[in-house]
Amino acid sequence: MNPTRRSFMIFSIGMGSALWLAKARADVPHLSESDPAAVAVGYREDAAKVDKAKYPNYAAEQTCANCSLYQGKSTDAWGGCTLFNDKLVAGKGWCASYTNM
Repeated sequence: MNPTRRSFMIFSIGMGSALWLAKARADVPHLSESDPAAVAVGYREDAAKVDKAKYPNYAAEQTCANCSLYQGKSTDAWGGCTLFNDKLVAGKGWCASYTNM
């Protein structure tokens, strides 16, 4: 295999993998606030709408995107969460399990 063909093959495999991962992520459903697991931890898609009387440990700068359980980049609109393995959470969301260790 010459260097040009080798480079092309490596590039093709890499791009195919990236496209497959992007499609796989797109197929993952978003967590609904009415989902029983979300209700159990007070999940809100928008942290600004958290009931501060019910969750006094909430602080304005806390969002899913800067929680240690979030499995996306801090700039992602939606990402995985170790609490909700099969659904994506909103980056600007919040729940009572927030932790930033």
